[in-house]
Amino acid sequence: QVQLVESGGNLVQPGGSLRLSCTASGIELANYPIGWFRQAPGKERAGVSCITSSDNTPYYGDSVKGRFTISRDNAKNMVYLQMNSLKPEDTAVYYCATDAFGSSCVNWAYGGMDYYGKGTLVTVST
Repeated sequence: QVQLVESGGNLVQPGGSLRLSCTASGIELANYPIGWFRQAPGKERAGVSCITSSDNTPYYGDSVKGRFTISRDNAKNMVYLQMNSLKPEDTAVYYCATDAFGSSCVNWAYGGMDYYGKGTLVTVST
């Protein structure tokens, strides 16, 4: 059974940085595409970033391009989301996710993957 666990959420001031981490039990993350989604209060879940497993190509939502960076550390079975220049509108619960099959980020782009973690809260506020 796939279990994904996010960590690293915190309260941060606007303009600050955070690094979120995603790890897993039951799978080697290197063999799966990993996506990040976020959901703010009263809003629908939205795709933030995704990295393929075939060639580690990263993808980003328009609102985070140039500010967020997704990366892998296969030795630690981790995927990271480095978030810089944070804005109040980045406040949300952030989830990492993966698919049971495939190596691409197509399902992330269409708004849904097969497995999700429980999320970690990021609050950007003064």
